[in-house]
Amino acid sequence: MKTIVKKIMTGCLGFTFLVTSCSDEFLEVAPTGSIDENAIATEAGVEGLLIGAYAAVNGVFGNRFEGPNHWATGSIMGGEANKGTDAGDYGSLNPIQRYEATPVDPNNDFNNLWRGRYEGIKRCNQTLEKLELAEAISPEVAQRISGEARMLRGHFYFDLKKHFNSIPYVDESIYLDENLDEAQKLEALRNTPNTPDVWDKIEADFQYAYDNLPEITDAGRNNKWAAAAYMGKAKLYQNKFAEAKQWFDDVIANGVTPTGLKYALLEDYASIYNAENDQHAEAVMDVESANNTGSVQNANAFDDLNYPHNTGPDGPGNCCGFFQPSIELGNSFRTTPEGLPLLDGSYNDPANEVANNFKHVVIDQNDESTFVEDAGPLDPRIDHAIGRKGIPYLDWIEHPGSAWIRSFAYAGPYTPKKYIYYRSQENSFTDGSSWTRGYATMNYTIIRFADVLLMAAEAEIEAGTLEQAREYVNMVRNRAANPEHWVKEYDSDENAANYVISEYPVSAFADKASATQAVRFERKLELSGEGHRFFDLVRWGIAAETLNAYLAYESQYLRDKFAGAQFTPGKNEYYPIAQQQIDFSGGSLTQNPGY
Repeated sequence: MKTIVKKIMTGCLGFTFLVTSCSDEFLEVAPTGSIDENAIATEAGVEGLLIGAYAAVNGVFGNRFEGPNHWATGSIMGGEANKGTDAGDYGSLNPIQRYEATPVDPNNDFNNLWRGRYEGIKRCNQTLEKLELAEAISPEVAQRISGEARMLRGHFYFDLKKHFNSIPYVDESIYLDENLDEAQKLEALRNTPNTPDVWDKIEADFQYAYDNLPEITDAGRNNKWAAAAYMGKAKLYQNKFAEAKQWFDDVIANGVTPTGLKYALLEDYASIYNAENDQHAEAVMDVESANNTGSVQNANAFDDLNYPHNTGPDGPGNCCGFFQPSIELGNSFRTTPEGLPLLDGSYNDPANEVANNFKHVVIDQNDESTFVEDAGPLDPRIDHAIGRKGIPYLDWIEHPGSAWIRSFAYAGPYTPKKYIYYRSQENSFTDGSSWTRGYATMNYTIIRFADVLLMAAEAEIEAGTLEQAREYVNMVRNRAANPEHWVKEYDSDENAANYVISEYPVSAFADKASATQAVRFERKLELSGEGHRFFDLVRWGIAAETLNAYLAYESQYLRDKFAGAQFTPGKNEYYPIAQQQIDFSGGSLTQNPGY
């Protein structure tokens, strides 16, 4: 961790649960069975195991699906972005973004997501096992370590649950069973069947973490309020709205960061994604990153492809043009003249589409084309979330459009803009020691306070307290409405576009249906590109209708990418379990429906 240890995340510890074994560069120890048990069963040894579990949040095997931001499984699959680049680069993503994934994945993306999360779980379980056996650890330290390990284990299982639904569950008890030798323990792990009934165990981990973690601790560690927020989220995913509300009420009223900052919305929306502002008051749970550690895996390696293409010194990363925001997402930021979203879906109507190079070009008498910039009202968050032609791109240059896009016809007119480093941060908040400059070191927020407020608003609607829900949504909108922090033209106080945003009036929350529609759309705008969208659509039960409408719209422009693509209800809500895992289990694991 940047503030508790510099992470080394290129290895795995002992036997890798449910797949293989490999050497460990984190602690430089031998596989289970030949570890010096006396060295591990100490406070320093157990702390080392715990830090290894933290490291796994950022990924273990170097596969980009392991990243905590879920840019592929959450954002691309949620219709707020597409793969980007061209058809040939990272070609295994092509069928996935068309909802045509199979258990046999040539790039092992789903296999490595599964392996990485279970490696994290194994590290948590081994931490708890060794803590049980250790001597000379004070009760206070043991309580904190066990709370952190169970908080992380709850996170890993939650992540697996929302991706795969039916998963095998193993805790530390199997490691502590004195009646089993090491070979028998491994066989027991291998033979554990998968089940969708794991919510009670996930909740138990978050409850334990809440009861045993301190409020104030080292920056980079999880505290009790992160556990409380995650518990509320777990309740919300199960439609336990009344219980979720109780947890969110507590977090909103009393929650603080590990360093003691009262949870709050930052004044400047863009500062959430700025590495110079890490450990901020909006970060409820984040994953830390660091540079100059000897491994770029300690930076945001999961995001190394997600920059404008071929920028040269004028832009960040210089590679690779992935993760391009969708045209449909861009249109979603269109507002009424009064500054409210077009909740009726008319943002995709031709008259309301945000200007892009597909349509909004004027050809003069010399056959030269000129892009006509959008003059209509827009939510100001569009230019913090999406790189658009003619709009200042952080402190780099005005976005040049197709010059930064590898294949305009294949991937569209936009580039990502969140979690992108600034020109002024080159080599100070980046790690340029590898093949690309795109290893940035800003923390990714797994849960942030705006997310909590909007989840709480959902719970309030179900409780019938629509005015409280409106208040939470308007807190988020009012932050975005501060003109001081809108994107400005370079060397000017002039707004870069026609930004208009306002609070929701009481009439917009007059009934449950309208309030629900407003909250769901606010999550789309506020959290765009942060990996939540697909999982929101699934838990709301509207994935099929929403994503098939998205495909129908987007395929008008990106025909090669999306023509004929279809979301299949009853199948595509969850991802396939990799065939390697089915085979390795010897029949203990059953495949998800439809695969």
